[in-house]
Amino acid sequence: MGAATLSTDAVVHELYEDPEVVRAVSERFGAEVAPKGSVDRAAVARAAFAEAEDREWLEGLLWPRVGQRIAEWHAELERAVPPPRAAVVEVPLLFESGMEQAYDATIAVVADEEVRAERAGARGHAALAERGARQLSQEEKAQRATYVVVNEGSVDELESKLSGILEMLER
Repeated sequence: MGAATLSTDAVVHELYEDPEVVRAVSERFGAEVAPKGSVDRAAVARAAFAEAEDREWLEGLLWPRVGQRIAEWHAELERAVPPPRAAVVEVPLLFESGMEQAYDATIAVVADEEVRAERAGARGHAALAERGARQLSQEEKAQRATYVVVNEGSVDELESKLSGILEMLER
């Protein structure tokens, strides 16, 4: 749709290849979470989401680095010729991380809990119950967001809804 996009999940994947992050995570949770020199996300999820203290430690390790990467990406976009139509950052824990103030507008993409669980399971996410307990409810996210999109249909339907919001933001 002409927007530049950045996925913070993808940034975390990159960070899990960074030797400094691999070392820190291995020291905290054991060598089995990084058996081949990169972090096994499922193993870290099992370890980190079991205890609040471990989850908070992991967030403290990753979130500042994610924030730095977002800032670098945004600076790159400001130099782009021509500039993108919009800059969109996908942040699953936007409100939980307190990062919402960094954006001009927020969009909560919500779905029924069963749909969400099915989709997350299909992507191979581990520790779903523990992750879900860490997240705000769909209702809370919807209340805090500038815009809300219900995503229970097809990808085409989702794209249509998001395109409409993008058009509103351009006005």
